[in-house]
Amino acid sequence: MSQQSKKMVASVTSRDADFAQWYTDLCLKAELMDYSDVKGFIIYRPYGYALWEGIQTYLDRRFKETGHQNVYMPLVIPESLFQKEKEHVEGFAPETAMITTTGVEDLPERLIVRPTSETLFCTHYQKIVNSYRDLPKLYNQWCSVVRWEKTTRPFLRGKEFLWQEGHTVHATEEDARKETLDILEIYRELGEKLLAIPFVTGRKTEKEKFAGAVETYSIEALMHDGQALQSGTTHYFGQNFSQAFDIKFTDEKNTLQYAYQTSWGVSTRLIGAVIMVHGDDEGLILPPYLAPTQIVIIPIQGQKPEVKEASEKLYHELKQAGFRVSLDDSNKTAGWKFAEYEMKGYPVRIEVGPRDLEHGHVTLVTRHDRMKHQVNLGDVVKGMDLMLKNMHDTLYERALNHVNQNTYEAKTYDEFKEYIKRGGYVAMSISDEEAEIQIKKDTTATARVIPFDQHIITPICPVTGRKATKTVWFARAY
Repeated sequence: MSQQSKKMVASVTSRDADFAQWYTDLCLKAELMDYSDVKGFIIYRPYGYALWEGIQTYLDRRFKETGHQNVYMPLVIPESLFQKEKEHVEGFAPETAMITTTGVEDLPERLIVRPTSETLFCTHYQKIVNSYRDLPKLYNQWCSVVRWEKTTRPFLRGKEFLWQEGHTVHATEEDARKETLDILEIYRELGEKLLAIPFVTGRKTEKEKFAGAVETYSIEALMHDGQALQSGTTHYFGQNFSQAFDIKFTDEKNTLQYAYQTSWGVSTRLIGAVIMVHGDDEGLILPPYLAPTQIVIIPIQGQKPEVKEASEKLYHELKQAGFRVSLDDSNKTAGWKFAEYEMKGYPVRIEVGPRDLEHGHVTLVTRHDRMKHQVNLGDVVKGMDLMLKNMHDTLYERALNHVNQNTYEAKTYDEFKEYIKRGGYVAMSISDEEAEIQIKKDTTATARVIPFDQHIITPICPVTGRKATKTVWFARAY
């Protein structure tokens, strides 16, 4: 490794020494983001924003394939309207930013910068939904929201973040419940097919569900440090909001009914998940289907005509074959380039040098395992699909093994406490919310999901001594 490469890597805190600092170092040094002049608001640099665009492109396609339409709601909510939701939804009171003046005169009513858009969608649906023929309404919005968080961390928790929020209205409970679980499956597949993250899915406990929902479902990811990250949620609202906002329709029997609703969303928090699940001490490791640039070509002694010609030809062939490829023929040293693209997590680096070309091959370096591959020049393009697929599959399996190796079943409360210290998920059968509260108080672990595949580990709850009613997965979480 060159001195420049060593220097760049040394400037990143070791992942195992200080995971939080390692994460922040990567966000900055891989040029994903920068801090703005307003505390808690980050700048999404082009490379970081490109990751969000990759997630957005995948989900937007999936949503449209399933009949959803994109809309855009106003940035601001009148305070009186927001209070209507707040009064109805006990416990839902995010810290909000308010607009009180134009700078010339005070506003007659304060305006809230949206922390979420339930109220806006509900008042709109109340106007446009009249008959069963109007249903379902399957709307999704791509936007930013503002929540005045006290503690912030890039991508994971900020005063402003980017997300998508789906809000749908249905004629029947069955349709609304199906929508809630269908979207959960789209999110799970996003992890499996694009992010190489095995999400654990399930229902939230009553204590952890979204206030105002009948049921909340979640995708949970396990970070390298053994902490969980809630990576997205879907909510079945039933008629809770439609009754509060008077969203009614005339059914096929000409009877007036309240509609059934759902909402669901993922955010730029997913970028944080990708960093913390896959990254290492040399920088990012990006799943190849998400990576903005999948392949970088680096000419060695690029001034030589045969190197320049071979590099440019390979670049055009890969680009024409549909790969996201770049050619770095700048005058920076090869060592600097190697370290730079390892830091940024480019999946494949192709080194084109005069010695290799004499033998008709080039050197491919795969970022996820840092292995070198000698490949015949004529085989690079036709072998790239398989190389990227194998890389994606390896990253997914590696992350899945991490989940499996750090998932435990606790039969006693002492066992539970011991497992939680190790990090990871701990499954335990509990009686009720009292057990959940006690567990959080004693260990800081929270209920992540009630898995769909239920089996009672112990008939008696190890915390309360009462009959166990459900098995819950717990973890310490971001």
